[in-house]
Amino acid sequence: MIKTEMRNPLSINIEKMSTKEMLELIQKENENAVKAVDMAIEQIEKACDAITKAFEKGGRLFYIGCGTSGRLGILDAVECPPTYGISQDQIVGIIAGGRDSVFKANENKEDSYIDGKNDIRSYSLSKNDIVVGISVSGNAKYVQGALEYAKSLGCMTIGLTSNSGSVIDILSDISIVTDTGAEVITGSTRMKAGTAHKIVLNMLSTCSMIKTGKVYENLMINVKPVNEKLKNRMINIVMQIFTCTDDKAKDSLIKYDWNIRHMIDNEGK
Repeated sequence: MIKTEMRNPLSINIEKMSTKEMLELIQKENENAVKAVDMAIEQIEKACDAITKAFEKGGRLFYIGCGTSGRLGILDAVECPPTYGISQDQIVGIIAGGRDSVFKANENKEDSYIDGKNDIRSYSLSKNDIVVGISVSGNAKYVQGALEYAKSLGCMTIGLTSNSGSVIDILSDISIVTDTGAEVITGSTRMKAGTAHKIVLNMLSTCSMIKTGKVYENLMINVKPVNEKLKNRMINIVMQIFTCTDDKAKDSLIKYDWNIRHMIDNEGK
């Protein structure tokens, strides 16, 4: 039996615990999720560098998974355009069963190898693209189908699992295994396994965005002025970079068509 499906001895009697005891146990296991990411840093580093190189060549990043894994990939993908000003198709999240599976569990789709292959094929991959297959068990046939198709085209593949020795661990060019072990509720991998994978996905997108110039110091300089909140954020960013008043920051943003990178390049920062 794979680790993430085993029973956790610490939670055998969880239904008899007080609310506080339950919470303390869950939080202890959350801390173990973070420790599991610590142990995988070297592989995460390799993945970040590979994704950066892909972006520099005009490639795209695809996340593909089933259930919780697919939703986590979509969550990371959809938050990157407003945060870093990238196009909607530079980072793409794909879930087994399509859009409906984002809002409603559709777990039987996990078993379809051909669906995984066809779903990723519909994006007309190039060899510069990278496909990240997300599967806690590491054995989802849907994800396997997508990764094997991507590899056949010469794409770099990255596996994100929680079980070493799994199909996806062995198959992937770069394998990230966050060994979170047994869940508080047996097999409920949306818990600490999902937490660990969310942390890793944050790292993959954030580091690759930084390394491709979407961040200045620790500021989001590629934000787009699509609403008042983001316009105000951009004004505050310019004020911090250039140590100026809000009026001066707004005037400068208008001058440079609300492009902070352009402003930095031209104003000597």
